[in-house]
Amino acid sequence: MAVLLQILDGVKSYGDQNLLDNASATIHDGMKVGFIGRNGAGKSTLLRVLLGDEELDSGEVVRGTHLQVGYLRQHDPFNPGESALEFLMRDSGQPDWKCGEVAGQFELKGDYLNGPVKDLSGGWQTRVKLAALLLHEPNLLMLDEPTNFLDLRTQILLEHFLVNFTASCLIVSHDRAFLTATCDQTLDLNRGKLTLYPGKITPYLEKIEEDKIRDQRTNAAVISKQKQLQKFIDKNKARATSASQARSKQKQLDRLQTKEIEVDLPTASIKAPVVEPRQGPALICMDLAIGYDGVAVASDIEIEVEHQQRAAIVGDNGQGKTTLLRTIVDSLKPVSGKVKWGYGCKIGTYAQHVYTTLPQEQTVLEYLEYTSMPGITTQDCLNVAGSLLFKGAHVNKPIKVLSGGERARLCMAGLLLGDYNILILDEPGNHLDVETVESLANALLKYKGTVIFTSHDRHFVQRVATNVIEVRDGGARNYGGNYEAYLYMVNKEITEGERERAGNKLAAPPAEKTSGGAKAALSGKDQHNARKQQRNLEKTIARLDGQKKEMNAEMLKTSDAKKAMDLHNQINAIQVELSEAEEKWCELSQELGDW
Repeated sequence: MAVLLQILDGVKSYGDQNLLDNASATIHDGMKVGFIGRNGAGKSTLLRVLLGDEELDSGEVVRGTHLQVGYLRQHDPFNPGESALEFLMRDSGQPDWKCGEVAGQFELKGDYLNGPVKDLSGGWQTRVKLAALLLHEPNLLMLDEPTNFLDLRTQILLEHFLVNFTASCLIVSHDRAFLTATCDQTLDLNRGKLTLYPGKITPYLEKIEEDKIRDQRTNAAVISKQKQLQKFIDKNKARATSASQARSKQKQLDRLQTKEIEVDLPTASIKAPVVEPRQGPALICMDLAIGYDGVAVASDIEIEVEHQQRAAIVGDNGQGKTTLLRTIVDSLKPVSGKVKWGYGCKIGTYAQHVYTTLPQEQTVLEYLEYTSMPGITTQDCLNVAGSLLFKGAHVNKPIKVLSGGERARLCMAGLLLGDYNILILDEPGNHLDVETVESLANALLKYKGTVIFTSHDRHFVQRVATNVIEVRDGGARNYGGNYEAYLYMVNKEITEGERERAGNKLAAPPAEKTSGGAKAALSGKDQHNARKQQRNLEKTIARLDGQKKEMNAEMLKTSDAKKAMDLHNQINAIQVELSEAEEKWCELSQELGDW
């Protein structure tokens, strides 16, 4: 495979922070690479270096002669009053039919395609940007946290697109589920070094942990042997009869070396408030309508949340998830109907409209001491502050100089130090790194109160949610199944939409064949790309079929009902992918004239 992009012995520093330390890695044609590393490790810096926006202090970036990069930038590229279709035509230089065809892959049609693009939500604007990238026909897509702020449906659409994308990808993400679905190799930036692992993220992380445990065991055995040898040497080196043996043992001892094991980087250790568990309804919404200025965005809402449940509010962006949260905490008045909380509910809220109104003159530590429950010590406040990245002199910063992300984390720290038995969390993971989000999930699993939350992080929702409230099509309801079932339903809807689009293409009048047969309808380059995609699909079908057989065998053996249900959901999800891959393979075979 030809080299697309390569970094050789890269060095890059900011002040005393060494982000790249003789880092090297190579991306070839067709590789789909998930790029991981802690916040602040230097991932975004490396992307800017690879794009040519920044220079290395030393080292080299090698770009293949055929490299065509598509980079999803975060800035707003749209002109005032411009429609999505007009932007796509202007940005790509492609005709309207081509732009409309590519936009359709991201469900951009009707008002979403022809209305003002600046009126669309952030998630829909991201779909427009992705369509624009595809129209430039890049052979390397570079995506920096592409799932941030995307709703579930857009995340899954993006996943499906990347799975079927035949060129290379380099994707920075904290979303392990997303990387597992889209990338077959893993690039890790850790302490300035790059490691490229030829496998998915979960096996890589497991390997790192296994290697560490093996090295610890090896070191323990080496240290034990060193002690034995040293004891023999000390006992026999002065004796004439055994001095030569002692010298031989000394040579053995000199050859024994322990392996250097990296000390773990600091990780968050979040503890949820300790509260008295309660029973019965915590929240009841009766004939509720929510919206702004008397105009309802959702109505006829009849939902109930029990004490100790952890209810995830789900739905596409713009449907009213945050509006519902704001209404139930009374920061937004209902258009009509009632919101009723149970007796003794003490509500703590984490949302943007809360952390933008924090007391400006208080320091971080003063705010935490002020908001904490009785009995919490200054050291407890410092521990929680440290777990949310406020360390050393940072705890004495006044709130007025904090960034938006720092204020969000401070608000979270204040909640965790309180005695709230109801937690309302609007996108709690947006400003936290993956380790801190994992720690927060662990804390919420042990929490005896009630949690009502929104999140775009599927892994977090899967771990935390006990039930699901769906906001959709002008209403909200308690969803009948768990989050796994909800994911399956959304995947199915998207897959059926993709099949419908594919069916429409197949139903179009066939192009007139040349005398050379069906294969002549494709150019040599198109044939080559189609054959390559067909081979990739054959590998995918074989892999998915193997996974399905293994899970079926495991389900037949298990007597654990929960595990059996989990396996059933996973098998269903694999079947959806398998059917999609088989259908695509058939389409390619028809296009190539195989049958």
